[in-house]
Amino acid sequence: MDFFSLVTMLGGLALFLYGMSILGSGLEKVSGGRLESALEKLTKNTLSSVLFGALVTAAVQSSSATTVVVVGLVNARVMKLRQAIGVIMGANIGTTITAHILRLAGVDSSNFLIQFFKPTTLAPLFAIIGVLLFMSSKRTVKKDVGQILLGFGILFTGMITMSDAVAPLADMPGFAKLFSMFENPVLGVIVGTLVTAVIQSSSASVGILQALSSTGVITCASAFPIIMGQNIGTCITPILASIGASKNAKRTAMVHLTFNILGTVIFLAATYLFQYTIGFPFWNDPISMGGIANFHTIFNVTITLLFLPFVGLLERIVCTMIKDDPTGEDEEEAVVVQLDDRLLVSPGLALEYVHKATVQMGKLALKNFRNSIKQFEKLDLKREERMRENEDTIDKLESRLGIYLLKLSERELTESESRQVSQTLQVISEFERIGDYSMNNAQCALRLYDDKANFSQKALGELQVLSEAVGEIIEKAICSFEEQDVAVAATIEPLEQVIDLVEETLKERHILRLRDGSCSIEAGFPYVETLSSLERIADHCSNVGVHVITHQNAEQGIDRHDYLREVHLGTSKTYAELYQDYDKKYYSRIAPQG
Repeated sequence: MDFFSLVTMLGGLALFLYGMSILGSGLEKVSGGRLESALEKLTKNTLSSVLFGALVTAAVQSSSATTVVVVGLVNARVMKLRQAIGVIMGANIGTTITAHILRLAGVDSSNFLIQFFKPTTLAPLFAIIGVLLFMSSKRTVKKDVGQILLGFGILFTGMITMSDAVAPLADMPGFAKLFSMFENPVLGVIVGTLVTAVIQSSSASVGILQALSSTGVITCASAFPIIMGQNIGTCITPILASIGASKNAKRTAMVHLTFNILGTVIFLAATYLFQYTIGFPFWNDPISMGGIANFHTIFNVTITLLFLPFVGLLERIVCTMIKDDPTGEDEEEAVVVQLDDRLLVSPGLALEYVHKATVQMGKLALKNFRNSIKQFEKLDLKREERMRENEDTIDKLESRLGIYLLKLSERELTESESRQVSQTLQVISEFERIGDYSMNNAQCALRLYDDKANFSQKALGELQVLSEAVGEIIEKAICSFEEQDVAVAATIEPLEQVIDLVEETLKERHILRLRDGSCSIEAGFPYVETLSSLERIADHCSNVGVHVITHQNAEQGIDRHDYLREVHLGTSKTYAELYQDYDKKYYSRIAPQG
């Protein structure tokens, strides 16, 4: 094997790894994170966890990717450690599907159907169809399907290139001697572990072994330990992903490592015990691509069935290895933990938790708004302290969400996901401003208390009317964003117009009270400032409604202007009719006194 053959082999390896990467990326886009999201919901018992873990891994073509997502879900406290153990077991089974796809290259027959499904035929066929779909289609889904087919085409091409490049090794005595060394089970396991850890993919390392098996010099005796070691090497990715995570997330990664090490030791011992007592008739025979795929599957299914009754024991083992902090200082707030970088490998799933965190941010802002109005009725310093804690969380969330979304935008996103990132960045800014204006209200109440001044009962009554309207519009803004409901979003603008009218009326009336001396200067300015804050909160809620409608307009072709003017909503009322309803509900309660 000369220099040029080596370059060809490495080039084939590069194509193989790249094909596997874009194949997984395309499958992730098509699933939109739905498979990973279902992990959270469909893993109620160990058996369903195993089955679904196998299904997800077979779909995304990577046990490492599945395990990293599971580490993120455990870290985000949406999946329990017991559920995660089952998914990890299933992931080991699901990852074997790649080897069975690649084994088609080793099938030799003149049958048309078998020839058609061989990689030498499928590689160019998938590449042709994939590139046509990717370059000519305007629809995102067709582009993603094209990417999947291109991934298969490149992966198969890389596999064929590697197989052709290593063919001369069959005539090299040194190569056969090298692989005879791996008949030592310990050395074989170590080599399989190290190679897989370097490329961080057991599917890829099994594919490389399948390509080398085409030389005919790799025996079952040397291949079996390497395949077992590959299962251990794939644990490196989730271990790296668990650095800096919660205790349970670290335990999840440790379960993956412990399960694979124990499974390898037990299966290796059983295999060699059988060989030295009874003996495998094929032990020293060359192994084929199909043989590698079969052994990979048998190994993973066997150790999963073996450990299935001992999930609780595995959980206790890793909990003993990684103990809880008795002070509890390592646990962060759940709302912040959900923004987990480990979920970035699945943009659809990451966006789901970004959405949840943004809704929580809006609800904290609403809670602070309601508490700020209570401060005018009776000042409570403990309530103000809680408001400050909430405001700190809101600010922290805005910062973390912003950074998280920027990281997410660097990933390969669909057009819909890109629009969702843009919408969320805008909405978190609106919710943060609502929180700021609520704190301004609390400051006005504190200023009144320090100046020993109070609003009159009349002023408090008027403020209560406006506050009710603003509370309703904040609820509508949160609901419209949470549900992505354009019907609710379209009811925001008429309410915002009524709030503007109420605010202007109350300001004019208050100026008259200042002129005739029925209101003190100390109470006058905080009152006007509070009215302005309430009106600006309504403006930000209106912006949220516009963001939701604009987003849905892009997603579904809904015309924002129709919703804001003429179209009938879920309430069967037009914009003008809704305005009249809000006018009666709020403005009519203060208008007779104007």
